[in-house]
Amino acid sequence: MRSRMPIFLLALLLLAPLADAKKKKNQVLLPDYVLKAQTVLVVIHPDAGEPLTNPTANRTALENVEKAITKWGRLNLVMDAQTADLVVAVRKGHAGGATVRNSPSDNRPVIYQPGGGDVRVGGQMGRPPDLTSPGLGPVNRGPQISNEIGPSEDMLEVYRGGVKYSLDASPVWRYMAKDSLNEPGVTAVEEFRKTINESDQQRQQKP
Repeated sequence: MRSRMPIFLLALLLLAPLADAKKKKNQVLLPDYVLKAQTVLVVIHPDAGEPLTNPTANRTALENVEKAITKWGRLNLVMDAQTADLVVAVRKGHAGGATVRNSPSDNRPVIYQPGGGDVRVGGQMGRPPDLTSPGLGPVNRGPQISNEIGPSEDMLEVYRGGVKYSLDASPVWRYMAKDSLNEPGVTAVEEFRKTINESDQQRQQKP
């Protein structure tokens, strides 16, 4: 019995720093350009695919995110990458099977869409070509069908806007979780909102 106590205490000492490190890792401090951002462009991620049984999955996710951002009220939606302070890329999770990329429905323009008090006029949805370098992306940007095995979790990534080929850089913030782009909660946007609020508070506490 005596020999077990030191081992138990040693285990506690070893686990404590790991737990503390994990806690600190979760405290993300976003850069100033994110906290000062006023405009945002929402697009479908260039690598996003969707099942043939639901070819509008990514477009629906994009619309859900736009509505949630509009309801949040901190950022204004824009349809031009050059005027966007931030670029948000979304990708709907799906199981393996027949998958379509560059679905025509993803690139359908929005003319007028009222809903929940928000109105969007004009603009182009989908994957704007000026967000990725032509030399890095696929030559064929038309619809493609494959048996892709992609992640089952929804993904939302935040990139810096107002720069050339925004999506070729590393995202400043990412969130992945199952059904996190679904209404009514749109958890990914809610988590981004919480992260911005926490970053604002940390900035204010700094001398």
